[in-house]
Amino acid sequence: MLELRGVRHRYDGRLVLDLEHFAVPAGAMLAVVGHNGAGKSTLLRLLALLEAPTEGSVVWDGRPVRRASTALRRRVTLVEQRPVLLRGTVLENIGFGLQVRGVSRADAYKRTAEVAEQLGLLSLLERRRTELSDGEVQRVAVARALAIRPDVLLLDEPASSADRAASGALYRALAAERGKRSMAVCIASHQLEDAYRWADDIRALADGRLSPVTPENLFRVELTAAGTDTMSARVGSIDILVTTDRAGSAVLAVPPGDIFVSREPLSSSARNVLKGSVTRVATHRGGGVAVTADVGVELIAVVTADACRELALAPGAPVVFSFKASAVQVF
Repeated sequence: MLELRGVRHRYDGRLVLDLEHFAVPAGAMLAVVGHNGAGKSTLLRLLALLEAPTEGSVVWDGRPVRRASTALRRRVTLVEQRPVLLRGTVLENIGFGLQVRGVSRADAYKRTAEVAEQLGLLSLLERRRTELSDGEVQRVAVARALAIRPDVLLLDEPASSADRAASGALYRALAAERGKRSMAVCIASHQLEDAYRWADDIRALADGRLSPVTPENLFRVELTAAGTDTMSARVGSIDILVTTDRAGSAVLAVPPGDIFVSREPLSSSARNVLKGSVTRVATHRGGGVAVTADVGVELIAVVTADACRELALAPGAPVVFSFKASAVQVF
């Protein structure tokens, strides 16, 4: 349905996005993850037809878009991370797009009430922007977008200010809408747990390019010498040792399956041994159990269900993450 082909996008001469091909198929539930500055927001703005790429083309249903018509723009809707609401009430904000499209007042109110209920906003319909939290503003903006029933909905960190209950309501509302009709959703998010739980397809960006590795444990770093063919990178409050001859700016990826998980330090050749505590345990989309731990920085490891039980891994439990310097990928 919506594609980027041969796209290279620059700001002030700096390359921020470099994609040979990126497609949002009809009806897809797609998540794009990556570190801050990876290019996620820029990607969404190009897909939303708000900016034209410096090089390459945006393609809709197989045809390059040279000048987006009003009709086409109305089929693609972007909700930015910090959305702007109108001065009116929540009710007026959600119904604004319907009003512009000439929908009758009765039908507009019915649709507005429907999406407000899905997103837990019924009690807020008479409130104004200044009476809302940041998380409520995000939900109102998503409701406003859902009300107009776009073919492609683009969401930039839609749950970044939401608590767990509000985040769940948001994703359930998206699932309900997609159950009624063919709507593609593309979400840019750093919340991997949500991405794995709700998305059908997950793609990782690193410095404007699609990453060849899984999206967990991606970090932008500065590599400094720590020995022959070994570099060190400061991540959070820890140093990660890496086997590489590359220096300077880079992106590191620690594959979750290459992290050894234990309750006490292991006798091994792993040069990265990090102590901390478990913060989350969840089913991993690729199989097994994803164990998230704070070891000076948040890392995710994947273990079998049996190992999780044997190690009694649960939030708050002490844990040791170990991995070899050669396991860390650099790009």
